[in-house]
Amino acid sequence: MEFITQTIGQVLEEQVALYPDDDFLIYSDRNLRFTFRAFNERVNRFAKGFLAIGVKKGDHIGIWATNVPDWLTIFFAATKIGAVLVTVNTAYRSHELEYLIEQSDINTLCLIEGYRDSNYISIVNELIPELKTAQRGKLMSARFPYLKNLVFIGQEKHRGMFNTQELMLLGSQVGDDELDRIKNSLACHEVINMQYTSGTTGFPKGVMLTHYNILNNGFTIGENQKFTHADRLCLCVPLFHCFGLVLGIMAVITHGVSVVAVEQFDPLLVLASVEKEKCTALYGVPTMFIAELNHPMFSMFDMSSLRTGIMAGSPCPIEVMRRVTEEMNMREITIVYGLTET
Repeated sequence: MEFITQTIGQVLEEQVALYPDDDFLIYSDRNLRFTFRAFNERVNRFAKGFLAIGVKKGDHIGIWATNVPDWLTIFFAATKIGAVLVTVNTAYRSHELEYLIEQSDINTLCLIEGYRDSNYISIVNELIPELKTAQRGKLMSARFPYLKNLVFIGQEKHRGMFNTQELMLLGSQVGDDELDRIKNSLACHEVINMQYTSGTTGFPKGVMLTHYNILNNGFTIGENQKFTHADRLCLCVPLFHCFGLVLGIMAVITHGVSVVAVEQFDPLLVLASVEKEKCTALYGVPTMFIAELNHPMFSMFDMSSLRTGIMAGSPCPIEVMRRVTEEMNMREITIVYGLTET
């Protein structure tokens, strides 16, 4: 096998050149669609926005969010400027976020309003009281000396934070030449992603992953599923984990696949997205597939477009696997086992 020696940004731009007007990112529930070209243009605006607020090559950008549309925008923008994306578990509470920000030396934290019963805005205001009076981009936190910026993923304004619209506006003041200069300075063996282990054997450990690591991991998974540009992957597992980001997005981007994203897992939404977008692949942990198969409306949806996908995360009962292959038409399903560290 010939390994990929390009950066993630270069691989994205190759796919943009091949399929500029084809769908790349789809949110079926809100009919939100980005072509490869439109997505890449938004990524570039975000990348220049990060440069405008002082993010440099090697700085760490944290993202604390569900699978919102701009999760991937932020990830790819970070890869284009050589910043390291630190993925934050959406279930983290205050003490876990505190540990991660301190341990990973995050420079810029991007976040949404909250998830389930956890209000992220309240948590960061409690941990960083200086936000109340700090000028945006010039935060001086006693607890987190490396943290300089907070970016709210959305249009709402929060004291001490940029929002995504402001970030893109600031990015418009940075020339394309500056972004190109930085992109051309990057190499595939540079660290681009820091993922934290679950911490089951002690404190969570930040695993340093390079372009080369995750691109080739995702490529081989895509090859195993026989992915081509004709495929459409319904992705409902979290992007903050290697399942969603590496086995999902890296397999997608190395094969020119369209990704049908689900912001938060909901079995009905997954079934509807598969039928509406004629998805050929579906990912999930066994409990997700069980929830889909046992949904009272399951028989109303056409799963005949499905061909492949991944089931991982925990052991799958034989009967569930039989139902997935027969009732969901996933006769080429892939079983994977992996570690964040690898």
